[in-house]
Amino acid sequence: MSSLSHIDEHGQPSMVDVSGKSVTTRTAIAEGLVHFPEAVFHQLAEQNFLTKKGAVIQTAIIAGVMAAKKTSDLIPLCHPLALSTCKVDIEPADGFALRVTCLVRCEGKTGVEMEALTGVSAAALTVYDMCKALTHDLVISDIRLVKKTGGKSDIHASR
Repeated sequence: MSSLSHIDEHGQPSMVDVSGKSVTTRTAIAEGLVHFPEAVFHQLAEQNFLTKKGAVIQTAIIAGVMAAKKTSDLIPLCHPLALSTCKVDIEPADGFALRVTCLVRCEGKTGVEMEALTGVSAAALTVYDMCKALTHDLVISDIRLVKKTGGKSDIHASR
């Protein structure tokens, strides 16, 4: 069994030392779902996901990008990274849901999976915030890493 990378030899939290790692192109893709009651989903779709608060999808995309850039401010042991790109996509999914996907890339010594997961999470929370006036029966689910490349090991999750 491998050890936890963020715990030092004394059992204390510790940022991973990446000084000995090589700079490579690091990419991560994460995704998650926001589920709606059927009637609310249809209502929003008919309105192009525009509410009194504004454009739901466009606002959530901006929130996801902003959050990905601030991941190290939110997750205590994450390294601050200069992202090369961050792309958030939101599209309808099966079952009266929106699928939120976030792709993040950088040139660095550590991966960007936390940035991709944070981007998805913030975008999904923003959808919730913008739609909660219609219903609180919204469910955010299945936030997960789909793909990670460029580090010690690549990950390609199955759907």
